[in-house]
Amino acid sequence: MKHFRRRRSPRFSGQSFNKMIPNLITVLAVCFGLSGMRFAFEGKWELAVAMVVLAAVFDALDGRMARLLRAQSKFGAELDSLADFVSFGVVPGVIVYLWALEPLGGLGWVAALFHATCCMLRLARFNTKLDDDKPAFAYNYFTGVPAPAGGGLALLPMMLAFQTGLDLSHVPLLVAFWLVFVGFLMVSTLPTFSFKRMKVPQRMMLPILIGAGLVIAGAVSAPWFTLALVILAYVGSIPLSILAYRRLLKEAQQMVAAHPTDTAGEGGEGDTVAAEPPAGPEGRSAKLH
Repeated sequence: MKHFRRRRSPRFSGQSFNKMIPNLITVLAVCFGLSGMRFAFEGKWELAVAMVVLAAVFDALDGRMARLLRAQSKFGAELDSLADFVSFGVVPGVIVYLWALEPLGGLGWVAALFHATCCMLRLARFNTKLDDDKPAFAYNYFTGVPAPAGGGLALLPMMLAFQTGLDLSHVPLLVAFWLVFVGFLMVSTLPTFSFKRMKVPQRMMLPILIGAGLVIAGAVSAPWFTLALVILAYVGSIPLSILAYRRLLKEAQQMVAAHPTDTAGEGGEGDTVAAEPPAGPEGRSAKLH
């Protein structure tokens, strides 16, 4: 009498759907960004800029979701970099070109290409320097303006035109200069705040919450004016970040000079063990999913 072995049902292999959610959010972000280009071709400028803003919102969400679901991967990091290049490098450049720079012909297109190229170089530099040793305080700063902020800065003249009537599209040379300037900010070595990693003092919690409430209320009643103010406030924070970084760097150098053989754990130049990479606006290389 033959004994029949019971067949085992095959187990499904692969990645769970929850692990795919961060990557799906990234795909949504790039779809929003590309949709902005479509609306720009149709002359629907406010919708075009709104799509880039939505892309920035989803770009900020995917990293948090990846850490929440523990779905970090190198694939997600590379996907996010490509999405950032499209949404905050290519798309803003094309939108601004169609809005104001087209009368300049080749010169206007050069400005758009310069912005996109600087965004690409900025992302490549960011990804390749993740494993570099840094002082602990340096992880609270980006080198140069991050890609989402660069995309917002590129669209700032359009936001001002929507809300204030200050239509700079009639001054294409000024807009081209601004686009090139934003590109330089992205590839610069200026230290800029990584706000997501900064510690908020307890006494500042209430004022910050009140300020956030005012920003939300302003975004509902006058969205473009509020966004423009937020972007201008970010620009104003760059000199402050430079001063703060130089002060911390000087303190670290003095600490190393005072204790040349015992710098580990003191927060100085040698303290890179306890530091963690930042989860910045473009920080999926830091969020790695």
